[in-house]
Amino acid sequence: MLKEPNSWKKPEKHYMEVLSNPWYKVLVKLQNLVSYETMKFYEKKGIITMHLPVTTGSISSPMGRGSDSSPVKIEIQNIKMYLADSMQFMLEYGCRLNDKGVYYIMPSFRGEKADERHLCQFYHSEAEIPGKLEDVMKLVDEYIKYLSKKIIKNLGNELKKAVGDISHIEYIANYKKAFPKITFDEAEKELKKLHPKTIDKYIKYEDGWRNITREAEKELIKLYGGIVWITNYDDLAVPFYQQLDNKIKGTTRNADLLMGIGETVGCGERHTNDETLLKAIKRHEVDPNDYKWYIEMKKHFPIQTAGFGMGIERFLMWVMKSKDIRNMEICLRHNGEDVYQ
Repeated sequence: MLKEPNSWKKPEKHYMEVLSNPWYKVLVKLQNLVSYETMKFYEKKGIITMHLPVTTGSISSPMGRGSDSSPVKIEIQNIKMYLADSMQFMLEYGCRLNDKGVYYIMPSFRGEKADERHLCQFYHSEAEIPGKLEDVMKLVDEYIKYLSKKIIKNLGNELKKAVGDISHIEYIANYKKAFPKITFDEAEKELKKLHPKTIDKYIKYEDGWRNITREAEKELIKLYGGIVWITNYDDLAVPFYQQLDNKIKGTTRNADLLMGIGETVGCGERHTNDETLLKAIKRHEVDPNDYKWYIEMKKHFPIQTAGFGMGIERFLMWVMKSKDIRNMEICLRHNGEDVYQ
């Protein structure tokens, strides 16, 4: 069995470790499989890919008050902009060009320091489709099961030698039903029953909204046999672009899929038109001028869409039973550190 190399601790020697340690040869094969099979998966559904830029004037992922990430500001020829944290808005744009939906696999950038759960630059598998939250959750269920089956078929024997037991992948590959689903309120109740005196360790209570902690994610993953959806986060805990849920007051039509290290997929239902979008922007105290084009698109081309983003390195952590996401990098890119390679 292979041990996690942790070669990121010595950046100047990392590239030599990559070339000599079999861990990275397995990782490269998994990266290739995810890229290839993602294309095959969407091809059958008529969902097409888009070639998108890595710069943007309209950031998305770090906009929620419950987010633990920050944007990366850059300047090119005296114009200030951001490196893309997600190109979800552009995928919504693409849904106006292809009525089956669009996807991509491309790098995303974060401004915080790297740690065992976060990379400064990681690969995002994202898709947006016409439809509602339930439609995109079903798509994610299919996608995760599909990738698991292809991993078993193409790399199962090699993974057994590398990480030992691969029953966690086989379990998902053969999962017949939809993945279990609970609301945030239900998750909070479960955790209060288990930890009545230490609930603050599992749920963060902020001014007007709640968020879940890493410890809570781990606990819920165990409770639900390795994988679970959490839906309906508090409105102010997630970005403004998530649609409100009229059935559960104060919550949104969003969901996070917990597996492996924790949140691996995030998805949500978007505002259909500019009217509800503008209300959300005001409620979240966001400057509408930064999203003028996005608002105009909703006004003139209203469509109900929903989408998701999966961190590929987090998914591969689950596959390889890794405890540190920095072991999922072939080339190190950590904020505040010189690039050696």
